[in-house]
Amino acid sequence: MRDQEKDLPKRIGPLRTALGALSGLLAGVAALAVAELAAAAVRPEAGPVVAVGGAAIDRTPATVKDWAIRHFGTNDKLVLQLGILAVLAVLALVLGSAAVRYRRSGAAGVLLFGVVGAVAALGRPDSVGLSDSLPSVVGAVAGALVLYSLAGRLRARPAAVPVGAGGAGPGSADSGSTDADSGDSGSKDSSDAGSGNSGSQDSRTPVPFDRRGFVLTAAGVAVGSTAAGIAGRSLGTAKGKGAIASRDQVVLPRPGSPARAVPARAGLRIPGVSPFITPNADFYRVDTALVVPKVDAGTWRLRIHGKGVRRPLDLGFEDLLRRELIERTVTLTCVSNEVGGGYAGTARWTGVRLADLLEECGVRAPSRGGPADQLVARSVDGMTLGTPVEDVLDGRDAMLAVGMNGEPLPFEHGFPVRMVVPGLYGYVSACKWLTDLELTTFDSYDPYWVKRGWARRAPIKTQSRIDTPKPFARPKEGTVMVAGVAWAQHRGIDKVEVRVDDGPWQEAHLAAEDTRDTWRQWSFPWDATKGGHTLSVRATDRTGRLQTERRTRTVPDGASGWHSVVVTVG
Repeated sequence: MRDQEKDLPKRIGPLRTALGALSGLLAGVAALAVAELAAAAVRPEAGPVVAVGGAAIDRTPATVKDWAIRHFGTNDKLVLQLGILAVLAVLALVLGSAAVRYRRSGAAGVLLFGVVGAVAALGRPDSVGLSDSLPSVVGAVAGALVLYSLAGRLRARPAAVPVGAGGAGPGSADSGSTDADSGDSGSKDSSDAGSGNSGSQDSRTPVPFDRRGFVLTAAGVAVGSTAAGIAGRSLGTAKGKGAIASRDQVVLPRPGSPARAVPARAGLRIPGVSPFITPNADFYRVDTALVVPKVDAGTWRLRIHGKGVRRPLDLGFEDLLRRELIERTVTLTCVSNEVGGGYAGTARWTGVRLADLLEECGVRAPSRGGPADQLVARSVDGMTLGTPVEDVLDGRDAMLAVGMNGEPLPFEHGFPVRMVVPGLYGYVSACKWLTDLELTTFDSYDPYWVKRGWARRAPIKTQSRIDTPKPFARPKEGTVMVAGVAWAQHRGIDKVEVRVDDGPWQEAHLAAEDTRDTWRQWSFPWDATKGGHTLSVRATDRTGRLQTERRTRTVPDGASGWHSVVVTVG
């Protein structure tokens, strides 16, 4: 029996460590579930994962952001959140393993992560105050209590089971184990019962830990965490129903200045070419919002104020709808779009002309003596974008959009109101979930992306793209239709040329132009011969400027270079 007792730590130690790690994981799940429930009561953006993720995005260098968008596309936010959860899971396993010996320290570690989440939430640009820290704090307290309780169930303890005659009583000093948690200084689980007596008759068999209590507590934590998570999701969904209902009730008035019909020949019926009008569900989305804001149109307000504003405006959603609406077809492009990339799309936007609102406020363009040269747009999520005032007032169809392709804006694309300014990359013009417009100067204020190394002014560069054939395609010998799109918003496309291998540039057929603010489709019938070939494309805009061959990355003001694809003709 004495030999069995001596071998007990060797058998039980790894099991207790594994169960400790499981305890840490359960504590982490409980913390996140309770935090999500609390965030649903406060606001979804205050959740610890969202807050920490947002803080990570804010502090990530522009080149790293660009890399993430390039490799993960619109899934970059999901990858970030999964990465945060993975790191939390590893740390939870470590804390749980440590809590077997240092129970209080393990629980304190969970509380520390709650502090990190609270600080991240309070530091977000859209923070509404101390209430944003509550989800992280409440979740951390719940996680710490869970870990402390489960770790306690894993403590070695003696059992008053006599092994032989003359055994020591329950209070015997040599009867079992000591635990570090009495002083949180360490633990040495004794298996040598009766160390002061050479006879095994006086010892008691030590019970490694409270197995039944651990299983019941762990099961209770799992059930409780699941219930809290479901409740949090349900409450969050319920809170968003008001915003969803407000969008469902929107009836867009007929625009006083409708867009002209898209020419019948603007869209080429060639398989593989992007449609001229991009469906809402397929329109690209690039922003920093880990949780899509759901804003109730009934409570939404917009304030226009700042330098040179003689008559500030405060508008509600219905105020905008009562004004004359314009409808325009405009192609938008993200500055993160690589050469040949898909972060470009065309939609029919409905909204209020932005120049009319600014002129009503008494704003003058810098060229006419106005003191402000930058229009700073603020989103409900704290994002800031800076647009040149001169561009907004130069006659282009800049607008505060309320509709997209004949319906109210989708939440993902800025409902209830967003900005659309033709000819400028989105990071300086296309603020979604708009709530504030301030007139200022470029010298006095740097918006979000400018602080992170992007250019202050960013007109869209002339670009062209091959949509078909796809890279590494294997078309058959004979006539192969090469086709794609080209854009130079607010300048227009004048010519597109295609080159096969190192041969001469040959002019492609251009589809009809809608407006100079939209992309143009193009096609080129290629007499393909067997073997590997490289197809390249370039465009010339209406100012006569040829798309540059020089390859640049997206930072600081958009990518440049010719798009090429390699194919093998069979």
